[in-house]
Amino acid sequence: MESNSSRSLAFLLSIIFLILVVGTEAGGIAIYWGQNGNEDTLANTCATGNYAFVNIAFLPTFGNGQKPVINLAGHCDPNINGCTKFSSDIKSCQAKGIKVMLSIGGGAGSYYLSSTDDARQVATYLWNNFLGGQSSSRPLGDAVLDGIDFDIEGGTTQHWDELARFLSGYSKQGKKVYLAAAPQCPYPDAWMGGALKTGLFDYVWVQFYNNPPCQYSSGNIGGLVNAWNQWTSSITATQIFLGLPAAPKAAGSGFIPAADLTSKVLPAIKGSAKYGGVMLWSKYYDEQTGYSSSIKRSV
Repeated sequence: MESNSSRSLAFLLSIIFLILVVGTEAGGIAIYWGQNGNEDTLANTCATGNYAFVNIAFLPTFGNGQKPVINLAGHCDPNINGCTKFSSDIKSCQAKGIKVMLSIGGGAGSYYLSSTDDARQVATYLWNNFLGGQSSSRPLGDAVLDGIDFDIEGGTTQHWDELARFLSGYSKQGKKVYLAAAPQCPYPDAWMGGALKTGLFDYVWVQFYNNPPCQYSSGNIGGLVNAWNQWTSSITATQIFLGLPAAPKAAGSGFIPAADLTSKVLPAIKGSAKYGGVMLWSKYYDEQTGYSSSIKRSV
């Protein structure tokens, strides 16, 4: 006959199992920070407890022999090493378990890779100046970022796969270099389709905005769900995120009211084994609406 202690243990194990199973559906929120000088500090951004990932945006100038230049809008002046002050902020974020990435590219930049060697040189620059390498001129100081986010929306389609391979190769030198990407929701992405086929990307936050065919509109989730299913079934990535504007003014189209997101959209996509959570553009707009706070429990 089974003893009380055995039954208690079995009950406890079943509860732990349920917690683990339910917990696997929980996602995180990724936020872009850096493109509005009126948004809160990086340290305070991480202190909210709302975000699992922070993408520092952007490094919009690099490649083809150009001197790489970071642009954090009104937050700092890189020309006088003014952005190195964020090193302590980055470390405080990481101490909370938040992954901090450098986002390269953006919607308005001067960037493209002209050759395999160019891709190698850019990877070397990123490694030495933002990741685990050494340089006397690290724009964000001595903090070691967790990885690189590819927000490629212009230039050419060439050599991004090689840049991903070169960056991934640095993981062999110790700390893993995480790779993220922010493609547009029409599949395959016009700029990064080839790079995403490498299977090297850990996090892919697909932009489900400014793209009417695959974004949410007035209660219709069909186009979004179809695109989501195509992304999750077509590319190899650790986690895929639903990329959204954090306020109606944050994008030309595609904003989803928080109530619609939590009641209609998320239940339709969270069953995917690759579901990672939600990406928001951007911290400034999230402060205006409180969007992340209103959806956090449902993500």
